[in-house]
Amino acid sequence: MLPVDDLGEPVPLPGPPRRVVSLVPSLTEAVATVDRAALVGVTDYCTHPPDLDVTRVGGSKYPKVDRVLALRPDLVLANSEENRPEDVERLRADGVPVWVTAAPATVPAALGSLRRLLGTAWDAEPDWLVEAEHRWREVTPPWTRAVVPVWRKPWVVLGRDTFAGDVLLRLGVVNTFADHPERYPRPAQADLQDAEIVVLPDEPYLFTPDDGPQFFPGLRPVHVSGRYLTWYGPSLVPARDALEAALRP
Repeated sequence: MLPVDDLGEPVPLPGPPRRVVSLVPSLTEAVATVDRAALVGVTDYCTHPPDLDVTRVGGSKYPKVDRVLALRPDLVLANSEENRPEDVERLRADGVPVWVTAAPATVPAALGSLRRLLGTAWDAEPDWLVEAEHRWREVTPPWTRAVVPVWRKPWVVLGRDTFAGDVLLRLGVVNTFADHPERYPRPAQADLQDAEIVVLPDEPYLFTPDDGPQFFPGLRPVHVSGRYLTWYGPSLVPARDALEAALRP
């Protein structure tokens, strides 16, 4: 029986893949820890490992599919939220196995997805995965409320069932839009003030001390690494200490 990805689609894997194209930055970083030599193509946004020298295939939302196919991959890694279904379908139509991970709503779900991918494709359980599971098991009691923008022009914030929202919740930070019916609401700026702090990541939108805090005059601004807040993989090991240090006044 063929293995299936997070969405239940079969992925033919006769053995450990030898030519992998990753369309997801956090998956690129994770795979590099178990079989770096297998990575032959990644997106322009795959910044870790910093010295990874392989073919770039464009962005996650709009990869150059012809460039991916030209690399003759025996596995492409994608994500249901970051990548377009039509690109996945085209790759599969050309006979390329594609493993699609689901958009995780919690830290345990994200780590479980990684455990299954790495264990299925490479029979690997890297030390960082075990350490991340241990570090993020504890949930700190709530101590503050935050609004978490991820974009502006228009404003987009974290809503319900997001990985980043669960990261913050495990650190005791309650997302004020956690009960919103949308995962990424677009509220009016006037509705963004009902919190104690505003968490400003440096990706996907690059919030800086000069671009962000001025829109939240009554809230304490907290600048954090977007990689620590939204990536799931090896970065989760240092992320907890780094985020806690940034969040605590």
